[in-house]
Amino acid sequence: MERQCIATPTAPAAIGPYSQGVIADRKLLFTAGQIPLDPATGQIVSGDIRVQTRQVLENLKAILEAGGSGLAGVIKTTVFLKDMGEFAAMNDVYAGYFPEAPPARSTVQVARLPRDVSVEIEAIALVGAR
Repeated sequence: MERQCIATPTAPAAIGPYSQGVIADRKLLFTAGQIPLDPATGQIVSGDIRVQTRQVLENLKAILEAGGSGLAGVIKTTVFLKDMGEFAAMNDVYAGYFPEAPPARSTVQVARLPRDVSVEIEAIALVGAR
């Protein structure tokens, strides 16, 4: 199996021993979970769950594009929420990024996320699908 690591300055740099994304056999792109870090400053964006979700999805979009895919190529996401009470607001923003044929998705509430953010999302996408 061939694997290629993705690293792009248009998404937050990895803050640990992991890659922003990994392409397997030139077919599937697996992203690391993205939190609402501004790639330009390395800081968490300030704002509510809507603002944080938007930044997370922009970070994912940047990694997907760097790997030769895009939001239209996403086949599965996993959403990690600090508070399931914020599901509707997160879902509203999320729906705007996947207006047609949305990917499969799992959403779970977790006790804590890195840097105490409210949302983290990871994705699996088809390479070449934009």
